[in-house]
Amino acid sequence: MNFDTHSVLVVTKDSKLSSSITAMLIPPIFDVQLSSDFNEARRRCSEQVFNIVIVDFADGEGSDFATDISSSTSTILLLVPSQHYEEISYKVESFGILTITCPFDQFYFYNMIKIAIAVQYKVQVLSSQTTKLKEKMEEIRLVNRAKMLLMQNLNMTEQESHRYIEKEAMDRCIKRTAMAGKIIETYN
Repeated sequence: MNFDTHSVLVVTKDSKLSSSITAMLIPPIFDVQLSSDFNEARRRCSEQVFNIVIVDFADGEGSDFATDISSSTSTILLLVPSQHYEEISYKVESFGILTITCPFDQFYFYNMIKIAIAVQYKVQVLSSQTTKLKEKMEEIRLVNRAKMLLMQNLNMTEQESHRYIEKEAMDRCIKRTAMAGKIIETYN
């Protein structure tokens, strides 16, 4: 069976906690990196995208860190003391952060990791779709701008300018965006 390797950043000052997490997330399925400093972890998250970031609450510092990096595509698991679970969970869920009570049961923790992996796959699919949509929107914007310039400068109709761009792109064996770019350069 072929496994994907999931990059994991564990951010905690508690060496016992990091040891127990590292013992559960074994290679080659997980590539685990540890950080005991939240500023260093922020730097790492800005330089590398981790599939999963596991953050210890650490008297609120972990909660702040988790919300700071929540705009990344990483799936974030925040380990929260059980007495603060409801309050913190409510505060961070709108950021897309999953919360786990700490201390935790190994079975429960591993199930949360499985959920984080499933969420990560979904995020990757949505991110890919978003990128494709952005590219398509940019293509439409460029082609529309080129059509407008053809309509203004050559008195073409919208249909004629569209057909012209399509035909020229095919005849020259280039993409419509490249042809639109040439037209924009010519008339700007």
